[in-house]
Order: sequence, then structure tokens, then C-alpha cells
Amino acid sequence: MTTRSAFLAVLLLAACGTSRKELLATPAEQAELRVMQSRAYDTTDREMVMRSVIATLQDLGFVIDDANSVLGLVSATKLEGSVLRIMVTVKSRGTNQTAVRASAQQGYRAVVDPDAYQRFFVALSKGMFLSAHDID
Repeated sequence: MTTRSAFLAVLLLAACGTSRKELLATPAEQAELRVMQSRAYDTTDREMVMRSVIATLQDLGFVIDDANSVLGLVSATKLEGSVLRIMVTVKSRGTNQTAVRASAQQGYRAVVDPDAYQRFFVALSKGMFLSAHDID
């Protein structure tokens, strides 16, 4: 590897905000992270789930940057000392479920704290319950 290509590789890693440890994470570590970032809900109403995701993020102090119901994507930002970004995907799963996956990044580092994702999913579940029962 030439010095120039090594420099470009380091620059690319820095630009992506991915640490060497995150880049070289084992498949087991990646699977564990995916499990804490994901939940499946027993509903086929993707639109209701999308609305609940947006409302939950706003309730948690995030500003919605973009929402695309066709693709099932919501991105949001929160200023909390440093910039906290979250990307949430909503997609159908099987014939009777909807899957939600949240991926957060604080500054340039991926959020790997299971409690952060747990708080989001608890709030989302409560919001979906209230929406399903027409409670404001």
C-alpha cells in the first residue's frame, strides 16, 4: 500500500466516523448490535408505525430532518452537548408484523449503549399503544 492510498484510507475512515474497532467488529458483535437496535411489532399498519416513530422522536427532543414513508425512513437530530443523530427504518416483516430498526450516532461514534435503544423502543411502544387506542 502506498503512502497516498494509506492516507486516503485513514481519511475515509475519519470522514465516515467509523473507528477501527467498529470497522473490524466481529459478526457476533454486529448481530448483537442489530438485536438491540431492532424490534418487531404485531401490526401491518406501517403508516401508523411511521407516525409513531416521528412523534416519539419529537417527544424525545429530536428535530426531524427527513421522513420518507415510501422508503420507511426517518432521520432526526438532537443537540445534546454534541450532535446526536438517529436513523430509523420501518418495514413490513412477514404477513403480520412491522419491523423497526434504529441506528444512532453521537458525534462521529455509533451509539452502542443498549439502554439508549431500550429507552427509544419503550417510548415508541407506549406511543403506538396510545395511537392504537385513540388516546392523545
